[in-house]
Amino acid sequence: MTMPDKVNLAAAFAKIPDAWNPRVAGDINDFQVKLVKLDGKFDWHHHDQEDELFLVVAGRMKMAFRDRDVIVEPGEFIIVPHGVEHCPEALDGECHVVLLEPGTTRNTGNVETEKTRKTLERLG
Repeated sequence: MTMPDKVNLAAAFAKIPDAWNPRVAGDINDFQVKLVKLDGKFDWHHHDQEDELFLVVAGRMKMAFRDRDVIVEPGEFIIVPHGVEHCPEALDGECHVVLLEPGTTRNTGNVETEKTRKTLERLG
């Protein structure tokens, strides 16, 4: 087994040309570290089985829930428990987010839209 290289988040995000298309940056057991650029508002959805961690690296994100909104600033994260309907939104332009979630997690959860990604590219 070879030792992995470190990941520079700024350089990795620079390789991502589009929004709402998560890329796999690493694997941790059954989990994946995914990088995604947010631009505008996503789709309302939930995940039946998977919890998700959203860590904001750059920009600002609003995580909308049906009963409240939470603003997540750079250097902050929020965990969305499975079964909770949510809708991420980039505020003030593009937002860079690190996701930590099971590798089986589909980005649009229980709904299928034009933003659904069935197969994720790997950053390399």
